[in-house]
Parts: sequence; structure tokens; C-alpha cells
Amino acid sequence: MLHEFADLMDLRGDVFKRNAYRRAARSVESLEQDIRQVMEEGGLDKVPGVGKSIAMKIREMVETGTSKDLEGLRGSFPPGLAEMMRVPDVGPRTAARLFRELGVADLEGLKKAAMEHRIRQLPGFGERSETNILRGIDLVGQLGGRMLLSSALLKGEELVGHVRSSGFPLTSVAGSMRRMRETVGDVDLLVGTDRPGEAMEAFVSFPQAVGIIIRGDSKTSVRLSDGTQADMRAVPEASYGAALQYFTGSKEHNVKLRRIAIGKGLRLNEYGLFDAAGVNLAAGRPEEDVYRMLDLQPVPPELREDRGEIEAAARGRLPRLVEQRDVRGDLHVHTVLSDGHGTMREMAMAAMKRGYEYVGLTDHSASLHIANGLDNDRLLASVEQARHLTEELNFPVMRGAETDILEDGSLDYPREVLEQLDYVIASVHTRFKMGIDEMTDRVVRAMRGGRVHILGHPTGRLLGRREGYAIDMDAVMEEAGKRGVAMEVNGYPNRLDLNDVNCRKAKEKGVMVVLNTDSHREGNLANMRLAVGTARRGWLEPQNVLNCLPHRQLKAALASKIAETI
Repeated sequence: MLHEFADLMDLRGDVFKRNAYRRAARSVESLEQDIRQVMEEGGLDKVPGVGKSIAMKIREMVETGTSKDLEGLRGSFPPGLAEMMRVPDVGPRTAARLFRELGVADLEGLKKAAMEHRIRQLPGFGERSETNILRGIDLVGQLGGRMLLSSALLKGEELVGHVRSSGFPLTSVAGSMRRMRETVGDVDLLVGTDRPGEAMEAFVSFPQAVGIIIRGDSKTSVRLSDGTQADMRAVPEASYGAALQYFTGSKEHNVKLRRIAIGKGLRLNEYGLFDAAGVNLAAGRPEEDVYRMLDLQPVPPELREDRGEIEAAARGRLPRLVEQRDVRGDLHVHTVLSDGHGTMREMAMAAMKRGYEYVGLTDHSASLHIANGLDNDRLLASVEQARHLTEELNFPVMRGAETDILEDGSLDYPREVLEQLDYVIASVHTRFKMGIDEMTDRVVRAMRGGRVHILGHPTGRLLGRREGYAIDMDAVMEEAGKRGVAMEVNGYPNRLDLNDVNCRKAKEKGVMVVLNTDSHREGNLANMRLAVGTARRGWLEPQNVLNCLPHRQLKAALASKIAETI
């Protein structure tokens, strides 16, 4: 809501208030504690960027789920403008201008104006602007009404906590959120209880639930204050295990399970697994037993997409998927030296608090001016600082860099500088619209230079904002395999790049993967769960993941890579 305040202030032309709300929003996002706890402890005035006025609005939002001032601002603009601003290249100022000068007030009007070539007639716009806007509209359409996994988990787990604390311990998230899909439609919950009416009462009493869509003892749907729909289904306690399997999905996975059950003379549904006499064989059993009774290995939720997991389970060949506890360190962390919000010491200590064995600090290189990239001297000075921190904290602080892959495939630091680093992440941050052959050659040339250890966010996509650049991923992975370059799964919420399909492809090609968060503040380190979830969907095991290695073995692996290229 604070970000929406900022957008609407921008539409109104109030730059000062826009910046104030944007700063406050980012500060709240970076908090380690829940904002409610901060408020209850009287700490709102200590949050950077939160003055008296914004603190009052935060309190109102927390207590009521909305803000009268925000509702007033929303009412002063056509509701479609906010949707327009989801389109890449259409920020608040562009949306406001298109509304004033062309009368465009929603996505449909925006698409029509671009198709009729009316946008290019405005000063500052052209044919390319219209093409980019149309491409962006398609991108928004692909995401549709879906939300990022990170946002869904935040809402879903808060709801689960609320219902459990009301006396219903058998409550869980379900659906695509439990399968850790990168985008989620609605927030789905399941509760096992013999008091369904009371459970539904607890559900609708959630503070952020502002409207009831449908209410019953078996299913209730509510509208949350941000417009998200949340659904909760209730089943008897004895059916909870079978129902959790059923409502986790996917549909295709469940269809195959039902066929297997029928082949064994059984009937499988959300209430249990029944024999010919109608006896529920799964009564009171956990969902894993549903699989065992069908002579299958239990299938982890992330794999339930009908991508060969049932066949593998029938043969007892499911992988031992990587878990968060297997990850020993985060190797993509930014600091205040470039565009991060924590010092090297603060980020290292945050990694220690998470129980890691090591951390890798990787600020941007000089050519990325927007991120305050480091020149040669600043980078080398930070290498020495990392050594001092390692000794002081008795905790390995590795010094790397996220260096740009320039247009010609060269890296943004000279070889003699790169050789002083523990490792190098190479990423594309510019010229995303190159052709597939040109982009593939650019990335392959970077790896052939011999100083790249990790290929950062390998497709460059931003979910709902930017498609990945055109690249031949098979050719890139072939080269990565030859050169010993690991492919990153970037856990930043709108990246998740590599995606699950490419994770599995990397595994099949024998290419190591590294799970990172691309953290810019302490709170971002928690996004490792998103990287792990994506890796699990891609069938990755600990032995496929570089940063599941202990520090000594990791150093040896990185050193062997260096030795090969000297």
C-alpha cells in the first residue's frame, strides 16, 4: 500500500511525497520483524523514512487493512491507470500523460492506442515505444491476475498462523503455492477439523480480510485488503492427509494417481482412499501414506506436475531433493559499496545469524553506473577488507564481484583484477534485445575468457515486467559444462532465474547450479527458500548445487577452476 501511495503521488505530480512513501515502503520491506510487532513495541518512529504522518497511515493500515487517504487517492484517478502502470515502460508519469493527452485510462485503451499508432504521435514517443508497450501488455496478460510466489507465501503463511492460533493445528497452505510455483492465482488453505463452522469463523476474522465472497462449512472465500482472494476448505480430521494431497495438486498429477488407484480396485478422492467395501484406508494417515498404499514413493509437493515423477516413484527412483539446510552459504550478496543497504560487516553477520558456514559478497562492476558499481581500486580495497572480516569474525567472508558481461562478451574488470577475487559472477545487465545468436555468442565468449565461475540470472527475466532475453540455453549449458561454470538460480522474488525447467536441464547436462538470493539488504537473505523451492521443482539434489559444499571443498572447487585457466 505504501508503494501504491508512491505511484499515485507520482500520478499527481507530487515528487516529494512520492519519494517519501517510496523510502518508507523500502524500509518496511527490509525489516526483520513483522510490521505489527514493530508497531506494538512503539518502534515505528525508528524505521528509516517513516515520519509522523506515514506512521499514522501505517497504523491505520495494520489495524483496518486499508487507508482512507489511499482510498481517496484511488478515487481521484481512473482505476485502470494502476493496471496500466504494471506494463514495462509505462511508469506513473507516462500513464498520467497518456491519460491527459489521449484519454487512455486502462489496459484495453492503451493497447488500442498503440495498435492505432496514436502513441507515436506524441512528442518523445515513437514506433519502438509502441512496440515495447504492446510487448509489455502481452507480458502483463501472461501473468494475469497471478501474484509472485513470495507475495502468496507471505499472505498464506500469515493466514495459516492466524487459523492455527485460533485452535486449528491441522491447517496448511495448499495448491500451487505449496508446490512452490513461481506465480500463484489465489491463496489456498486447507484445515482438518471436526468443528468446521468455528474454523471458518476464525478464517473470516483475519484482520486483513475485508470482504466475504462465499461462506460455508466446507469452503469459504474472502477478499483481502489488497484485492487477493483467499480460499479455505475444511475436511474432517480423519481426511486431512488425503485432502492435503488432493488439494495440493496438480490436477494432472492427481488424475494419474486416481488411475493407479482404480487399477488396484480402489477409489481416491479428497476424503481418502477407499476399498471396494467403502472402507477408508487413509483415515487418519498422513498424505505420504496415500502414496505408499499405491506402491509409490511419497512424492514431494514441488514435483507434483506430471513431469515423470509418478513413474520415478513407481520405480523407487525419486531424487533426494535439496533442502534449505543443505545450503551452506549465499554467494550473491550486495553491500553499500554498490547498491546494497548493509555494510560488508553487517551482511556477513546476517549470514552468520542464518547459520551459514560462509558468505560471498559480490558488488556490481563499474559499468553499471545506476548501481554505483565499483572501480578497480574500490574493489581491490574491499578484497583486503573481506580478509580482515574473516579473521575478526572467524567466519569465511569470500570476496567476489558481479561483473557485467559487456556487449562484446568481455568482462567489466581486467584479468589482473579478477585474479584477486575468490570467484566471479558474470551477468548481463544491458542490451537485452540482442538477437538470439548475438546474445548466445556474447555469453559464451564471456565464459571462454576463463575467469567466470557463476553465470548470474542466466535469462535476465523479471516476472511480470520483462521477458528473458533471447538465448540458446542448450548451447550456453554445453559451454558451461565444458568450462566448469555454475548456473545461478537467483532467488530474488521476481527473478527465480534459472527457472525449474532449466534447473532440470542443467542437471541432465551435468552442469552445477548455485542457489543465491541476490540480496541487497539483510532481509533479502530469507529469499533462499525461493531459490531452494525452484531447485526442488527442477529435481536438483545437494550434489548438483555448488554452495552445498563445505567451505574447504568450495574453495578447492573454485581454485581448480582458476588453475585450469591460468
